[in-house]
Amino acid sequence: MRDAASSESLTFMKMHGLGNDFVVLDSRGREAVVTESLARGLGDRHRGVGFDQLAEIRSSDVADIDLDFWNSDGSRAGACGNATRCVAQYMMDQLGQDSLTIRTSRGLLRAERAAAGQVAVNMGHPQLDWAEVPLAHETDTLQLPLAGDPVAVGMGNPHCVFFVEDAEAVDVAKVGARFETDPLFPQATNVEFAEVRNDGEIRMRVWERGTGITLACGSGACATAVAAHRRGLTGRTVRMEVDGGWLLLDWREDGVWMTGPTAHVFDATLSRAFLEAL
Repeated sequence: MRDAASSESLTFMKMHGLGNDFVVLDSRGREAVVTESLARGLGDRHRGVGFDQLAEIRSSDVADIDLDFWNSDGSRAGACGNATRCVAQYMMDQLGQDSLTIRTSRGLLRAERAAAGQVAVNMGHPQLDWAEVPLAHETDTLQLPLAGDPVAVGMGNPHCVFFVEDAEAVDVAKVGARFETDPLFPQATNVEFAEVRNDGEIRMRVWERGTGITLACGSGACATAVAAHRRGLTGRTVRMEVDGGWLLLDWREDGVWMTGPTAHVFDATLSRAFLEAL
């Protein structure tokens, strides 16, 4: 591995939001160190560390921090809501602030402390036009021409939301993998399976592109809440049960706000031998 990280040990944090787990690198004050090979190596749960997404914090000239995301297969991720909340908690504690501005490929996001030690983040306005999601050709994002009648929503990354009678009965691995690479989604897609319990509560399970089944997906939760309201199934504020716990989603005039818990599990250092072998 021939980059800045290979010449020295590298410290990281392990965090999670409702079991959606992350490796976080704090690269403020230095060049970005994450490469495709480093992301793949760290993402290997047997030979590396393991994560659903990797987040790299960088210095910013327009926000409190910049934040980049990677999937465990080495591909870039456009958005990661639960990682954003975890990093926001860490940074607000470090800076002694109750709010934070974060620049991602999604744009400028705002995070705030919430009740009961939770963190809220505004994930921005949903992308509802077919070209913004993006889809391969013009079509109604509310009624996709796919089996199961899903809804497409962009949240800085593409989502394909299916409404089902029983989320527990869905073979998420089989169906999720099938639709992740459907030709309608030129950049592949996250796939959500949502059971609407009432107009204020949803049960959701998720298959994330480049990763697979995860216990929670923040951008997927936002996309599901938007899709449910657009279909007339819920109001604009819903509680959502994912495999790892509960999130609160609120689609406001300024964007989709997501609130939930965070956890900083441990700090550790990668060995030079590990880095040089990548």
